[in-house]
Amino acid sequence: MRPGGQVTLADVARAAGVSLATASRALNGGQRVVGRELRERILEAARRLHYVPNAHAQALAGSTTATVGLVLHDITDPYFSAIARGVIAGATERGALVTVGTTFRSMERELEFVRTFRAQRADAIVLAGSGFEDADYRADMREELDLQRRAGGGCAVVSEHDLPVPTVLPDNRGGAADLARALVGMGHRRFAVAGGPSCLTTVRHRLGGFLGALEDLGVPACDVEVLDHPFHEEGGRAAARELLDRGCGATALFCVSDVMALGALDLLAAEGIAVPDVLSVAGFNDVPVMRRLSPAVSTVRLDLEAMGRCALELAVERAAEVRTARFPAEVVLRASTTPPADVRARQEVR
Repeated sequence: MRPGGQVTLADVARAAGVSLATASRALNGGQRVVGRELRERILEAARRLHYVPNAHAQALAGSTTATVGLVLHDITDPYFSAIARGVIAGATERGALVTVGTTFRSMERELEFVRTFRAQRADAIVLAGSGFEDADYRADMREELDLQRRAGGGCAVVSEHDLPVPTVLPDNRGGAADLARALVGMGHRRFAVAGGPSCLTTVRHRLGGFLGALEDLGVPACDVEVLDHPFHEEGGRAAARELLDRGCGATALFCVSDVMALGALDLLAAEGIAVPDVLSVAGFNDVPVMRRLSPAVSTVRLDLEAMGRCALELAVERAAEVRTARFPAEVVLRASTTPPADVRARQEVR
């Protein structure tokens, strides 16, 4: 190891018991293929020593342009694209370049993108999207972001990640609880919830906020159907399909994301289920398309672009104090939610 603690490729080769050329092929690629077991041994030595190839020095020698690595689940999802707009707008104002890594909700890909951006000496890394309820993932991500900060780089996360770094924190639990109260206030007593993978912190908090508020309001658990499906549009379709197949009599469907609500609405329209006359539908996030549909869709509004801008600012300021910026969630009731049929009938009689 060189004076000052900088780990070199030679250190990794020595620790793995291989030649410098073999270590280079395993870590940097090359025409000759390194065997799987040997490659794993070299990668393990590199991880143990916290070795980071100086790709920035190789590829960007002499450049003074600041770089930002943005890691998110799915750029085609309007939720993430809105956050990305905020990050990119803020970076552009600072003359920085943004590289986007899409993980498709893979913990392994998320960690790999952060490692890659750190290896490329990104000036700042913004991690956007749901955290994972996985202790090993959190320990590994905590270590990666700590190494980023110790090397002089900035970082920030969006949403609940339970990581000791600057955080942009939307009120997912409170927003979902407020929506439950609004729907009960309309007269709804039988509910369905299109949830998502319980390994995602955002899903757990939104689901917990909604169900907790219903319990506080005296809605029996037997009158709430929780439908677990993937956290995307096709998952919303599958949830609506399951709801119809169960025939549980729910009068309101809460989808824990707007894209799930879009999928559910598509399936309900195809099956001739009138929204909101037969079933009220609400989402979460307030992506722009929700207000342009017919009927316009009730949801919980987050200022997603402002959240992205804020995350970029937290990442680049490199403050010694770990700050949390909290963003409120606002219930927005539109035409997709009305009182259930029996309540409407009583209102008409009066």
